[in-house]
This record gives sequence, C-alpha cells and structure tokens, in this order.
Amino acid sequence: MKALLLYPEFSGLGFWNYKTVCQLMGAKYPASPLGMITMAAVLPVEWELRLLDLNTAPLDEADIDWADLVFIGGMLPQQPGFLRLIERVHLHGKRVVAGGPDPTSQPEVYRSADYLVLGEAECSLPPFLADLARGAPGGTYVCAERPDLTNTPVPRFDLLELKNYLMIGVQFSRGCPFNCEFCDIIELYGRKPRTKTPQQIVRELDTLYGLGYRGHVDFVDDNFIGNKVKAREILGAVKDWSKDHAYPFFFSTEASINLADDEELLGLMRDLDFRYVFVGIESADSEVLRAMHKQQNLKRNVVEDLHRIYCYGMVVNGGFILGFDGETSDSARKMVEVIEHGKIVMPMIGLLFALPNTQLTRRLREERRLLEDTGRLREDRESTEVDQTTSGLNFIPQRPAAEILGDFLHVLKTAYSPRNYFDRCLGLSQALRIHYRFKPSGRRRVRYSTAFLKTVVKLGLRRSTAYYYWRNLVAVLFTRASALEAVVNLMAMYLHFNRQTEFVSGVMATNIKMLQASATGDAHITVDRSA
Repeated sequence: MKALLLYPEFSGLGFWNYKTVCQLMGAKYPASPLGMITMAAVLPVEWELRLLDLNTAPLDEADIDWADLVFIGGMLPQQPGFLRLIERVHLHGKRVVAGGPDPTSQPEVYRSADYLVLGEAECSLPPFLADLARGAPGGTYVCAERPDLTNTPVPRFDLLELKNYLMIGVQFSRGCPFNCEFCDIIELYGRKPRTKTPQQIVRELDTLYGLGYRGHVDFVDDNFIGNKVKAREILGAVKDWSKDHAYPFFFSTEASINLADDEELLGLMRDLDFRYVFVGIESADSEVLRAMHKQQNLKRNVVEDLHRIYCYGMVVNGGFILGFDGETSDSARKMVEVIEHGKIVMPMIGLLFALPNTQLTRRLREERRLLEDTGRLREDRESTEVDQTTSGLNFIPQRPAAEILGDFLHVLKTAYSPRNYFDRCLGLSQALRIHYRFKPSGRRRVRYSTAFLKTVVKLGLRRSTAYYYWRNLVAVLFTRASALEAVVNLMAMYLHFNRQTEFVSGVMATNIKMLQASATGDAHITVDRSA
C-alpha cells in the first residue's frame, strides 16, 4: 500500500505562522506536524509512506496519482483547505482518510471523506486497518477509550524534511487536569493526563539525534505540568541524556501558570535549557476567570509569577482572550497592564471562539446564543478569518460586539506598537537569568550571523524601529549580555507581528464599522434557535 499523508496549509497571516522569521534562518515553517508522524508510526511497517506538509511545499498532481490511499489531518483553522483537498483527491479517483482534532470534534463537516478515523490514532486506526483489509469502501472509526501512551511508538521523524522547520515537536502527555469552559483539550484528551515513560522520550530524542537534528525541540503537551510527578521524571531522564550528548537540543513547551510555584521544576527546566513557555492567562479580571472556570489563575499575582519564571531563563508567551461573559472595557485595561508590567513580549490576543464540543458551546446553545454553523469556517471569509485573532465571537455576546472588537483592537495596537514592543524586549532582558546549554555548531553560527545581518537591514534601517532596535542592542550588550541572543530573537519576531497586527487591525476596523452601521449591532446575524 502506498499512502500519501497531507497536512493542510495554515494562513500566512495567523499568529503562529511566522514564516518571515523562518526565512531569516533558512527554514520554511515554524513547527513540524507531529500528529501526522505519530499517526504514521501506527500504520503497517510494510506500507510505503510519503508526507507532504503544504506549509512547506505545494501539492503536485503526481503525488496524488502515486498514492493508493490519501490521509489528511488538521485543525479548525485548516478546515477550508482540508475540505478542498478532499475534493481534489477525489477528482483523481483516490480514497480519503480524514482525521485530526477538527474532524474529531465535528465529523459531520467532513462527511465527504471516505473514511473518518476519529480521536487518537493508537486506538482508532487498528479497526480502520482491519476493515480496509476486508475491502470496506468507507466507514467511521471512533476511539472507545483513551489509549495508553506507554504503547505509543516513536513518531516517524524520518518522514520530515527536518531542515524545513525552526522546531521539531515531541509529546510526553495528553490531557489537562483543569476545567476551563472554553477549552476543547479536555474534551479531546480528557482531564486525567496520560503520559509516556522517560524511556520513550529518550528514544524519541535519540531518533532525532540519529537523524542529525540539532536545535529547538518543542514539547507540544497541552499542559506540560499536568502531572508534575511524571514531568519531573521526564526532565530528570532528559537531563541525563542531554548531558551525555553534550546538550544537542534546547526546549520549549506550554504550561499552566502554577509552574511559577514549583522551584524544583523550574530548576530542572533551566538546567535542560528550556527557553520558552506558553501560558494561558486569558484575562486579568478575577470575575471573568471565575466564570470561565479557570480556577488555577485565581488568587495569584500573575506579574510576580511571570518574573519568577524569568529568573529561570524562560521567556513567557501569554495567551489572552476577549469576549467572555462578565467583561467590561476595564477588563481590556487590566489586560494591557499585565502585558506591560509582566514583560510579555509576544502576547497572543484573541477573540473568544466557541469551539465545537466544549462546555462553552453546550451552554451557549442552551441559552440560544450560538450562531448558525458555528464550527464551519466560511470559505468566502477565508482571507480574513485566519485564526482566533479574527474569527472569534461566533455567538451573541453579553455586551455589544462592536465594544468587544474595539477593546480587542485597543489591546492589540497597544501591545504591538513599536515603542511598547521594543520596550518590553528591553525590560525582559533585565529580568531574564539566562543559562543556555545548547552550543550551536559552526554551520548554525553562520546561519545565526546571516539572520542577524538581515534583522539589521529590516529593523535597524527602518524609520519606525531603528531607534528602538539599536537602543536595545547597545543597552543589552553592556548591561545583560547573556540575554543578547534572546532579545535579538524577540526583536526579529516583530517582523511577523507588525505585519500580522496591521492585517488584524484592518479586519477589526472594517468589522466595527459594519456593526456600527447596523441598527442594533447584530441585526444582520441569523441565530440558530433549533436547539
């Protein structure tokens, strides 16, 4: 069997798609498709596989003709491209197997696929493969239970063009113990984190090492510290392995804010050269946090928590969302204060989106506030609805939508103004206590030098950024030289965020005008009251 694995393209204007920065380093896309290569490891070893990530290379008709079977997997922002791929493959008379987070959450959207393999591949692929061997022309396959990750094989890293990516993903756990109302992770993977063994993670790192990969490895776990005991075991094993291999990788991950409470974990992460951690802050308003069931963020001084993490050398990327019930415009002001005082250089600011099959969506449906086709991304809006930064508010909010969009626009423009962005870079340099262990090779140093010279041209010679760029370089060089690499990298990211902010601001300004022109602000919206 010859199987083609397709990963649909994300919008080039999405928050995470910083191709501009990738190009500085000679890469094509930030992150590798871990879900696809994890699924590939469960397929029969005798099958011939090809993986094509459409974020790094176009799909050729000859690729489809080569295959006997085509697998496509993806998430909600990839939905329009995903559906077009199904049609395109069918035009060649080939069968399609669809899976991934979005088909699992709303399989009805993907009924045009021949086979729907839903949930986690370790348990849904075997019955599909058995039916395929019997000649079944189609079917839907769903996990009856959550798989034991200790039986998960090493992902097929060999299918990747490793040089195409800034980072390669690995995963040691699935699920999160918390109960955020808006989150689909607990629906997809459960609230009891399941983990791999330290030996499994070491084998995965060994595989990457053997393939010649060096550099950034991202633990893509939904909450890296969902099970702190297991996290410590993993970090201890990886620390020993890294030391034996002269620290060939540096790391990043996602964790809840209570990471700041655990100095042992923070110390292990520092010793392993963890450089970035994404933290879901969502709101600085206690009542809003309580309403969304984000109890882990209550009764905390988030700014102090952030600075505690900085002391261990890790840059925090914070996630923020506007549109929750109970918000006021003061919520936006508090959000800006956390971003500025917390030195969050790259805040992800989004609009609330009621994801399919979440507690939030079920509540909004009961309250008859959910809009029609809430989980279906309209193809005619694909150029403007690229991710949660532009496609949110798929429901009737408690306060006027135009007011929410205005607050969103205020937070976004404030956070990503050149002065504020570069000021946070400088402020963060003074808070970070860098303990890098990864030593780049001579070839990588050449790439770093080339990338640096490109930033000099793109930022150091641009009127809007030149002053801040050179001010930061000189100040950091003389006051906190250990943070220079981190600050240069963060300043380079402005190339992406400036472009993305301009795009999102334009979309929001247009949407606000449309809402204000409407007699009631939502008269043009049709509400789904069928529930």
